[in-house]
Amino acid sequence: MSSGLAEARRQAAIANRVLAELGLCTGITATLGHASMRVPDDPGKFVIKGRGYAIDALAAMTPEQLVLCDLDGYQLEAPNGVTQCFEVKLHSTIYRSRPEIQGIVHAHPRYTVLMSVLGQTLVPMCQEGSALVRTPLPVYPHSKIIVTDEEGMEFGQTMGDRPAVLLFGHGAVTASKTLDGAVTDMLSLEEQARMNYVAYAAAGSTHSFIPDALIEEADARPPLPTLPHFVDSMRGSRPEVRGVWMYYADKVARTLDEEQPAAARA
Repeated sequence: MSSGLAEARRQAAIANRVLAELGLCTGITATLGHASMRVPDDPGKFVIKGRGYAIDALAAMTPEQLVLCDLDGYQLEAPNGVTQCFEVKLHSTIYRSRPEIQGIVHAHPRYTVLMSVLGQTLVPMCQEGSALVRTPLPVYPHSKIIVTDEEGMEFGQTMGDRPAVLLFGHGAVTASKTLDGAVTDMLSLEEQARMNYVAYAAAGSTHSFIPDALIEEADARPPLPTLPHFVDSMRGSRPEVRGVWMYYADKVARTLDEEQPAAARA
């Protein structure tokens, strides 16, 4: 196994577990959803959670359980009795048409599902994820699972080059240049949906939201490394902020490593 494939398997297993840890794939949705990652040194392939496991839950995913697929969604390697996820075309379509994408997440977050059925456009309600909903997200107008080439192409055209797309009554898909970016975008999207729903329930469809002018104001702030009190400490480079991902990834990785036999970790 190449080092790139081994890394993709581990990171995708962690990502699936993080989705469960964050509450995006728990309870009735414990088996629903999947994170995938393009193989870094073999970009014509990706690994993804499959179906057919004895215990089929995102919280239980291990690296060796991940299914290896090509960009048409065909299975290349998998454990005995396991198939690629039923909606593999969601992933293969994006990877094939958008070479910059390295990680994809599909999940069924409750508030995101609810707001899509209510037909309410998500608007910025907090800083976390405001960029995702600054302009209306595309909505794939079906709740069916996407299983054919034609459906995959239709879905891909709906998503276009956006980082996220809603599926009517069926959750969302996020795609990013990194797998952790796709996971945190899904978390941020659900937080925006939750706050949109609370505001909608409290004040109706005309509820207030963060206006674009204030988002532009925030975007136009001077770079932190240029401010006098940060010049010495940052030395020209703002620290990368990935705290949420790093915390939960480390947490689930510790559990994963404790579960793995010593031989598997070697």
